[in-house]
Amino acid sequence: MHYCTLSAEDAVAKIKSGDRVFLHTAAATPQRLIDAMVARASELKNVEIVSLHTEGEAAYARPEYRESFRLNALFVGKNVRQSVQQGHGDSIPVFLSDVPSLFYNEILPLDVALVHVSPPDRHGYCSLGVSVDASLAAVQSARLVIAQVNPNMPRTHGEGLLHASKIHAMVEVDDPLLETPRHLMDDVEIRIGKHIASIVEDGATLQMGIGAIPDATLAALSGHRDLGIHSEMFSDGVVELVEKGVINGSKKKTHREIIVASFLVGTRRLYDFVDDNPLVEMLPSDYVNDTREIRKNPKVTAINSALEIDMSGQVCADSIGQKYYSGVGGQMDFIRGAALSKGGKPIIALPSTTRKGLSRIVPQLKPGAGVVTTRAHVQYVVTEYGIVNLHGKNLRQRAEALASIAHPDFREDIARQAHELYGSYGRRFM
Repeated sequence: MHYCTLSAEDAVAKIKSGDRVFLHTAAATPQRLIDAMVARASELKNVEIVSLHTEGEAAYARPEYRESFRLNALFVGKNVRQSVQQGHGDSIPVFLSDVPSLFYNEILPLDVALVHVSPPDRHGYCSLGVSVDASLAAVQSARLVIAQVNPNMPRTHGEGLLHASKIHAMVEVDDPLLETPRHLMDDVEIRIGKHIASIVEDGATLQMGIGAIPDATLAALSGHRDLGIHSEMFSDGVVELVEKGVINGSKKKTHREIIVASFLVGTRRLYDFVDDNPLVEMLPSDYVNDTREIRKNPKVTAINSALEIDMSGQVCADSIGQKYYSGVGGQMDFIRGAALSKGGKPIIALPSTTRKGLSRIVPQLKPGAGVVTTRAHVQYVVTEYGIVNLHGKNLRQRAEALASIAHPDFREDIARQAHELYGSYGRRFM
């Protein structure tokens, strides 16, 4: 089959002032199309950019382009964080499971979707590759779909197929996918990973994100058996456990022996692993992150991070005080899904202190801090000093438990302030 292709410049010429434009997610960020769009900045006004986490340079978020482009982020990554914090861009608090409905129900009607796909197969189907998440809903909802077509994009199994006839402009590229190298783990992260691994049961279904703590946890799981994956995303550490036979999905109730994910971030090794691999199914986030689906699998162990947690168990994961830092993402989807799973374990994992040496376990969250996981949802909390389970504990017991895994330099102060807030309890921490 032959398909007409355009230059990136001609393809993005279809974008008009006032359009709402979606950008494909994470490692599938269509950088060539973005660069061509930004090159038209002088011709465009009030183009709204809607995105989840993206990789690479986000030139559209620079202050000098504020008249041309306005970011409306569904998740705030490092490349757009300054723009949002300085007020040049906006952010939308939303569960990842709910994002597709914003497009389907025209709460955020899309004019244009800029995506990154594999070349059409002999039947004319391209693959959304490493990011299906809300991107499938975007291409099914947008008035105009512009795709950069790249032989380096893996063809993944699942629901990420898009027929070339649904693409209004195709741009051929031959660029390497954006890669995220493995994080170097320090002693704190290794200790946290070992603690988490100690409560992961054989036969569990895992959800984890990207970063040093998930990597440290995966590295500590090599002695486990029959683990499965049902996760909004995964990275290179999963590949190693598949090759060792640790991850085989044999105990899962849904998608048995299949790795389920919504998007991927990692290195070329990961992208090669998922290419045409029937072991992996890439599915949309309104399915993967649906608590009704998550809970069907046994022993769902959800590992999520936090910026701060207060003595009552309120988890802030999206902001530092009033400064928006990331997003709600899928944390609550999986924390609740794991709690409802038979034998499930919802886990919040964080170092006991910040890089500046301040305690992350605090009497009260910073003014303006957002609560992503409520005190009623939180159960397991892990730092390098141990594990506590807050489920069923009253406020005084929670404060006592959390003080026990805080950094020793802060335990006495946390205990004192807990006493002032909640009254006396059995012992103090020195």
